[in-house]
Amino acid sequence: MPTGPKGQKRPADVIGNAVRVMRIATGEEANDLQDDRKSAAANGLGSKAEKRRAANMSPTETTACRLSLNFGPQAA
Repeated sequence: MPTGPKGQKRPADVIGNAVRVMRIATGEEANDLQDDRKSAAANGLGSKAEKRRAANMSPTETTACRLSLNFGPQAA
């Protein structure tokens, strides 16, 4: 059985995967997803970097980023 990118086991064929999804949806089988293996410290560093990057962006860059990601009202 092949493994996914985070080490989870999954069926090799499409029908087997569909059956597994159905069993998880009906509660016959547990959804055994693993943690993303990141520590709390690593997650904290990521959020600090995001805040630092946002603080260094100009208002024009902020608007362009927001519009490219479809957040907030769009300029006409």
